[in-house]
Amino acid sequence: MKHHATDVHTLTAAYALGALDPTERQAFEAHLHACEACRQDAAEFEATAARLAAAASQPPPATAKAQVMAAIDGVRQLPPRLPAPAAAPALGDVLRRRAVPLALAASVAAAALGGVTVWQARNGQDLEQQARQAQQQLDTVGAVLAAPDARTVHGRAANGALTTVVASARQNKAVFTAANLPAPGAGKTYQLWLGHDGTMRPAGLIDHDGTVVLAGDPAGAGAVGLTLEPAGGSPQPTTAPLLLLTLPA
Repeated sequence: MKHHATDVHTLTAAYALGALDPTERQAFEAHLHACEACRQDAAEFEATAARLAAAASQPPPATAKAQVMAAIDGVRQLPPRLPAPAAAPALGDVLRRRAVPLALAASVAAAALGGVTVWQARNGQDLEQQARQAQQQLDTVGAVLAAPDARTVHGRAANGALTTVVASARQNKAVFTAANLPAPGAGKTYQLWLGHDGTMRPAGLIDHDGTVVLAGDPAGAGAVGLTLEPAGGSPQPTTAPLLLLTLPA
């Protein structure tokens, strides 16, 4: 795959995820020596990928194998996927196709994106539905990470949690990751918020270490907030923010 010189800056996320072939990687590493902006972006993407993997690394419950084996006979297999007619792929499409499998291999939210875990399915139908939901969220996370305009910002919450936000204006999506997040306590949950001109709008819930795609519209939002709320969340923040992180421009 060949790129014009002006495309090289868009390869930062693919480089950090190991999605470049040897020739491309060698050329991009030569570019890094002369481009401070790309060096900084690459370092941030690598740190984010490592943090996402660490946040998702949890052992399955002891009953997982028995539940899955019991459900296998009732799950209808999907038909084989046939390759689409060959066509010249766009640069962004190539990066996204490469980045998503590599994000999976790196455990980018692989254990429980948005609280969805295949291993806890109660029956074959739940197993299939939850696997589909998890795959959709993985696709979204991969698309955001591989977007040419993806920007990353890190922060530490008041309770010590390490947080990362990756946002893409082109995708109009933002991904939030937390590590070392203390348990919220009985009857409580952590709630995310998008700040629009001083108004905090609900953007999803997170109860433990992991990764979630922010709900709502991040376009025009200036910040991401994190508060401790009653279980189920609140329409407006009811406690002081544990984190107020300016979204990357």
